[in-house]
Amino acid sequence: MSSRNSSHIPLDLSSCASEPIRTPGAIQPYGMILVLEHGSLTVKARAIARAEVLEAYGDPLGHPIDRVLGGALAHCRPLLDAMDAGTTQFLGAQAIGAHGAHQVLAHRIGEDVIVELEEPVAGEPGSLEDLYPSIRRFLEAIERAPTLAELCDIAATHIRQLTGLDRVLVYRFDEDWNGAVVAEDRNDVLPSYLDLRFPESDIPAQARELYRQNRVRLIADNNYQPVPLVRAAGDAAAPPTDLSPVSLRSVSPVHLQYMRNMGTGASMSVSLLREGQLWGLISCHNQQPRRVPYHVRTACEFIGQILSLQIALKERALGVEQRIARRAIQVRLLARMAGDQDFMAALGRDQHSLLALTESAGAAIVHRGECILHGECPSQPQVMQLVQWLAAQQHEGDLFFTERLPSLWREADAFADVASGVLAISISQVHDSFVLWFRPEVVRTVRWGGDPRKEATGMLTPRTSFEGWKETVRRQSLPWNAVDRDAALELRAAIVDIVLRKAEEMAALNEQLLRSNKELEAFSYSVSHDLRAPFRHIVGYSELLWASASERLNDSEKRFLDTIVESAQSAGTLVDDLLSFSQMGRSTMGQISMDMTALVEDVRHKLDMEYAGRSIQWQVPSLPRVQADPGMLRLVWQNLLANAIKFTRDTPQPMIEVGHQRSDTEDVFFVRDNGCGFDMRYVDKLFGVFQRLHHSDEYEGTGIGLANVHRIITRHGGRTWAEGEVGSGATFFFTIPFATGDNL
Repeated sequence: MSSRNSSHIPLDLSSCASEPIRTPGAIQPYGMILVLEHGSLTVKARAIARAEVLEAYGDPLGHPIDRVLGGALAHCRPLLDAMDAGTTQFLGAQAIGAHGAHQVLAHRIGEDVIVELEEPVAGEPGSLEDLYPSIRRFLEAIERAPTLAELCDIAATHIRQLTGLDRVLVYRFDEDWNGAVVAEDRNDVLPSYLDLRFPESDIPAQARELYRQNRVRLIADNNYQPVPLVRAAGDAAAPPTDLSPVSLRSVSPVHLQYMRNMGTGASMSVSLLREGQLWGLISCHNQQPRRVPYHVRTACEFIGQILSLQIALKERALGVEQRIARRAIQVRLLARMAGDQDFMAALGRDQHSLLALTESAGAAIVHRGECILHGECPSQPQVMQLVQWLAAQQHEGDLFFTERLPSLWREADAFADVASGVLAISISQVHDSFVLWFRPEVVRTVRWGGDPRKEATGMLTPRTSFEGWKETVRRQSLPWNAVDRDAALELRAAIVDIVLRKAEEMAALNEQLLRSNKELEAFSYSVSHDLRAPFRHIVGYSELLWASASERLNDSEKRFLDTIVESAQSAGTLVDDLLSFSQMGRSTMGQISMDMTALVEDVRHKLDMEYAGRSIQWQVPSLPRVQADPGMLRLVWQNLLANAIKFTRDTPQPMIEVGHQRSDTEDVFFVRDNGCGFDMRYVDKLFGVFQRLHHSDEYEGTGIGLANVHRIITRHGGRTWAEGEVGSGATFFFTIPFATGDNL
C-alpha cells in the first residue's frame, strides 16, 4: 500500500493486516532522519522535511556524519560507533541553523544507524526535569489507588493534564483482542467513548506487535504530507529500511483515514504491557492537529511504565488471593472425602463448597451411569446427554470449558437459562465419569463503537461510524477464568489420587500442598526478580549520581534525587511486605499450649523503641492460655500493638488496653486505643492487602500488617474484626477457637 496520503484514493482494507507498516519509506514532516551505514557512519538515505536545510547544508547523501548539517553531529560519532543492535539512545538537543534546537535520537537496527532529529515545538519544556512535579503528583496519587479502575482513571487524568489534548482513554484488550475503554478524561470537544468496545480488526496483529515494541507513538496531523526517504544511488536496490523505532515514521493511510472518520486531527498512544505482553493502550486524541513535545511524550511513557507495573502487581496479588481462597475451599472438600469410598456422596455433603470452588450456580457428578445434581442444573437426562457429547469431543487434557455452550452444541439451547456455561473435568480413563459445573445465561448489553458485524470487502475506506452500537448478548454465561479452571483441575487430581486410585490420603494432600507452594514460590520469585531489582537500581544509580555530581546540582535537583530514592525505597518495602504476606500462607503451623500474657508482655517489651520518650498508659490483664502457633501469634500481637502505638502518636494522653472475653466456643482477644480511629464505612477494607485508611505522609506503613493478622487468625480457625470512630480510637478483635477440653 502506498505511503502517500490522499483522502480520495480508495484503500484496500483486505491487505491492511499485511501492509509494510515498519518500512513505509517516508516520515512525518516534523524533522528529518539520516540512515547511516554502521561501519563508516556514512549517510546512505535521508528524509528531510525542509528544503531550506538542503539548501543551507547540501545533500548529506554519501557523506560521513562529521560533515553533514554543517558538522552539527560530529560530536555524536563516538556514541554512534558504540551503539549495540536493537538499541535507542537520546543524544540531547542540537541547534540546526535557524530552525531551533532539534531533539536528537539514534536507533541501531541491524547494520543501520538511524539518526532522528525532531523539530522543536513552541513553548515546549526544556527538559524532563521541568515535568517532574507532574510526574510526582501522579506517583503520589497511585499510591492511594486501591483498585485497577482507579489506577486507570488517575493515569488518564494526569496524561491529559500533561499533554493538553482533548480526550485521553485507557483501552484494554480482551482475550480475543477486542478493546474496551475502561477509563476516560476529556473536555467537551470530542464525544465520550467510555465503556465502548472496538473490534479486533481496528488494530491488526502486526500493529499490536509494533505497539508492544514501541511504547509511544504520535500522529500530529491526520492530513500531513509524508516526506519520502531518498536513498544514495548505490543503495537503490537494497531492501526497504526498517523504521520501526523512529518517532517520525509515517503511518498507514488507512489509519489516517480512520482518524479523519473519528474526527480526530491528532492522536498519541502509550502502550501498557503486562509481563512483556500488550495489556492495553493509553489512547489520546485532539480534534485539531497538535504536536506533543518530546519531553512530554517521555513523561507520558514513564507514567505508562509505572501504570504497567501497578497493573501487573495488582492483578498478581488479586490472583494469588483468589487461589488461596479456592484452596481453602478445596481443603474443606478433601476433608469431607477423607476416608469415604463414595466420593460422590462425600462431595455432595458440602454443596456450598462444591459450587464455590468454581463460583458456579450448579454442579453435577456423573460416575458409572449415576448422576447427582447440586444447585441449578439441567435435568438428569440432559446432563447425561451432555456427558455423552463431551466424551466424543476432542479437547486437550482432562478439562473442557466454554461460556457459549449453545453455540457449540445445538441441544444445549434447551437449557441455556441454567447452563450456557459449562466447566467439566474427566475423572476416569475407563468410564464416562465427569464433574461438571454450570453457569446460567447472563443477558447483557454490550456497547460497541460502531457495528462490529460490518466487514470490509474490496476497495473501501475505513468505517465511518463510531456511534455507540448496542448488541444484546444472549446464550452466554460469565467466562471461566484461569483461577476457576485451575481449581477444577486441582480437584480432579485430588479425586483421582485419593478416591479412584485409592492412593494414600495424606500423600495426595501433600501433593496438592506442594503444588500450591510451588506456585506461591514462583510468584515470590517473580515479584523479587521483576520488581525488587529495578527499585535497587533506581536507588543505586541515584546514589551514584549524588556522589558524582552533587556539587553541580542545585537544591531543587538534590530534592528530586532524594524523592526518587525515598519513593524507590518505599516501593521496595511494599514488595518485601508482599513477599512476607505470600509466605505466610505456606508456613507450617505448630500449635502448642502457650501463655498469652507472657507473649503480650514480651512483644510490648520489644516495641519499647517504638514509643521511646512517650508516656503511654498500658492496661494488660491476665490472659488465658491458648492452643496456637507461638510464632504466628507473636506476629499478630506485634502488628496490633505496633498499630496502637503508631495511631496514638498525636493523642495527648495515649492509652492502650489489651483485653479478653470468652464465649462458648472461643477466646476473644482485643487491643483498644484512644488514637485517631477510623471511619466505620471503610471497615471492610482494613484487613485487605495494601488497604490503608490514612495517607502515608501521616502514618507510615504499607497496608500488609492487618492482612497478615487476618490470614494468621483464619488459619487458626478464628475471626477478625474491628470497631472505631474518627478521633475516638479503635478496637481490633481476634478469636482463637477452643482446643478439646479448653472450655470445660
